[in-house]
Amino acid sequence: MAWLVVGLLSAGQVGAADTGPCVTDDRNREVCLERPAERIAVLSPGATELTYAAGAGDKVVAVVAHSDYPPEAREVTSVGSHTRVDLEALVALQPDLVIGWVTGNPAEQLETLEALGMAVFYIEPRDVEGVSRAIERLALLADTREEGDRVAQDFRDGMAELAARHADSAPVATFYQVWDEPLMTVNDEHLIGKVVAMCGGINVFGDRSRLVPRIDDESVLAADPEAIVAGGMGEESRDWLTHWEQYQTLQAVARDNLFFVPPSLIQRPTPRLLEGSRILCEKLEVARGRR
Repeated sequence: MAWLVVGLLSAGQVGAADTGPCVTDDRNREVCLERPAERIAVLSPGATELTYAAGAGDKVVAVVAHSDYPPEAREVTSVGSHTRVDLEALVALQPDLVIGWVTGNPAEQLETLEALGMAVFYIEPRDVEGVSRAIERLALLADTREEGDRVAQDFRDGMAELAARHADSAPVATFYQVWDEPLMTVNDEHLIGKVVAMCGGINVFGDRSRLVPRIDDESVLAADPEAIVAGGMGEESRDWLTHWEQYQTLQAVARDNLFFVPPSLIQRPTPRLLEGSRILCEKLEVARGRR
């Protein structure tokens, strides 16, 4: 623990005053900086994208594994993964702001950084407006508001236009597969669940209590969705969908409604969600045409 204290003292993090920008994060905590952030550590691929979208990409000094967008993020020093951060490496980079993931990063690691005086801003957008607000708040912390506000509003407007276009679409019973082993989906409170609803889909597991519930093949067979949508282990891998082809009695299989959406476009709460949402809406429109 001594190395962390020394590192933070040398970085001037301990005892920071709240005379600079202040924002409320997604844990409803007020985060204040002495001055706009100049050295930012981002601890999830989604947070990386959001920070770049906010116009603060040139201030990012640390990322985690799979932070692959935009391409320049791949050149930034990695400090582990979102599930296990190398705290010594992180502190050595002397960030003045850390962007954490509410449910994705180890709570004890972020609490350690907080206890030592490091500014930690937690994000976890749960809806379309949450994505735009995350960008705007990051831009405020980094003093890049002109760029951040523009990107946030473009995303907000694009999603509103898409929602209006599909407001009267006929419902399609939909199963979204977010993982394969264990088999996992999302409920209606999840951002992906809200995209499904926006496109006129009826999430067959939407009423589950857990945000990302575990299910099994039998549950899917019982629900008998008209469409199955999956991401996969890679941007072009449809392997998860081939698993369902063995169940020829499923509506989705019988009607060839097994649809792939690149996971980075829909499973990260970033402006690229607009592109992923457009693809998902198009897939459900295809399903309607196959009735």
